[in-house]
Amino acid sequence: MARHLVTSALPYINGIKHLGNMVGSMLPADVYARYLRQRGHDVLYICATDEHGTPAELAAAQAGQPVAEFCAQAHETQKAIYDGFGLTFDYFGRSSSQQNAEITQHFARRLHENGFIEERAIRQVYSPVDGRFLPDRYVEGTCPHCGYDRARGDQCENCTRVLDPTDLIDPRSAISGSTDLEVRETKHLFLLQSKLQGEVEAWIDENSKEWPLLSTSIARKWLAEGLHDRAITRDLEWGVPVPADTWPQLAADGKVFYVWFDAPIEYIGATKEWADAAGDGEARDWKSWWYEAVDVRYTQFMAKDNVPFHTVMFPATQLGVREPWTMVDFVKGFSWLTYYGGKFSTSQQRGVFTDAALEILPADYWRYFLIANAPESDDSSFTWEHFAGTVNKDLADTLGNFVNRVLTFSAKRFGETVPAGGEPGEAEEKLGTEVARLVAELEEHMEALQYRKATNALRALWSAGNAYLVEKEPWKQVKIDPEAAAVSLRTAMNLIHVYAVVSESFIPATAATLRGVFALDDDAATWVTPEAATSLDAVPAGAGFRVPSVLFAKISDEDLEVFRERFGAGETD
Repeated sequence: MARHLVTSALPYINGIKHLGNMVGSMLPADVYARYLRQRGHDVLYICATDEHGTPAELAAAQAGQPVAEFCAQAHETQKAIYDGFGLTFDYFGRSSSQQNAEITQHFARRLHENGFIEERAIRQVYSPVDGRFLPDRYVEGTCPHCGYDRARGDQCENCTRVLDPTDLIDPRSAISGSTDLEVRETKHLFLLQSKLQGEVEAWIDENSKEWPLLSTSIARKWLAEGLHDRAITRDLEWGVPVPADTWPQLAADGKVFYVWFDAPIEYIGATKEWADAAGDGEARDWKSWWYEAVDVRYTQFMAKDNVPFHTVMFPATQLGVREPWTMVDFVKGFSWLTYYGGKFSTSQQRGVFTDAALEILPADYWRYFLIANAPESDDSSFTWEHFAGTVNKDLADTLGNFVNRVLTFSAKRFGETVPAGGEPGEAEEKLGTEVARLVAELEEHMEALQYRKATNALRALWSAGNAYLVEKEPWKQVKIDPEAAAVSLRTAMNLIHVYAVVSESFIPATAATLRGVFALDDDAATWVTPEAATSLDAVPAGAGFRVPSVLFAKISDEDLEVFRERFGAGETD
């Protein structure tokens, strides 16, 4: 059985992430990792904060802190939020780790030895007012491709085109705002991607056959435009230093590696962090996941603006190293979640941010809505009206109401033990067949990483329970045939157990509550196979149960008014 390596795009260190970041990488990766663990696979889910580059330096300067101190605090803040969302990283590392620095420098040395890195003199933006060269995001201006007037010197946030600072129209310093900029000569290292284009194309041809169209189309667009040699060093104080044993003058000049060079390597670095963090007596072999790891299936999750770096630039790096490092098998790319049709924006604080989301509602509300509306092929839109409608209809009315009706009524009529009496009949057989079909459908969509379809199957499972209650009407049966009512309620309780198991990767806190409803000493179910779902007998007669508190409180019109007032109703100015 293959081992499964799962990674999600590294969240930038510069501030709390919004819901778009969550649904575009970390949350779907967690849902998948949880599902794989339930199916008995050996899973390693790795992520980390992306701490290098100009965003970190600029955010630290704005906060009035040394960059190392800022990053350490921001890492802990982000990690606490992701814990609140129930994300089950096996390790959540930091790209500023010593492990990442060592592996990044190793990659650079090997690329140099193989003829894929060369030192070049280039002309770069320099600010006399700031007294320094201005790399990447230290320069802002107008995108020459789409006209967006707040483009950054590494990438346009609007059209996603990769840029150099000298490409920008009407450039200005992001530090001082000065437009008094010069272009001066300096030396940097370049990754010779042009020499690797054929190998990258062959690798994509061989490995991308099952990727989503979004991922392959972005990768092939980059290849069609031609891979250009790219500077992989910057003039920054914060980053992985260029190794002095290979490039002594650049090291003396304080050059560090470009964040997009070292950040993907941090997946490997964080895995080594995980291994090094093992307790006494625990052995963790990080290299078995990454080096000559023929039994590992590697799946990456990221939003579309990150796709080109992970499908072209990092594979070029790995191919150029000429060592058997694990390369990605499946890239799950996502479009954007918008806020009333406008972009969520960290820099402009537009939309709902993850800390505020957890402040107002439990994580399962957000997890379910985001996965049910995941922007898998096209952009999808968050509105408070849509969010409330989904929560109220699917979670409160369909799932929550079913659980409450069954357990409350059974406790009232039969006490707090699963009622005995009666034998399953035609209705139960039909229900078991339908539940088995839907569980198989859920499995199929999860294996294919089709989240909206998987959520539809889960929702249909919940609806099947309500349809069964409507058909059997145990509240009427109990008056004329208590044993028939007992069969209906016992079957419905078994449905609750099925829901607890198969909903776990989507709404884990609620699933844990549902698992805790029944006093089952030997409940070791990690998944419900279609065959087991057919019988609906995991919860036997006589087992104790308790009625939980309300699973999902409905979002009222008054709540919506408060949320709109606090977060805005989609203003994008």
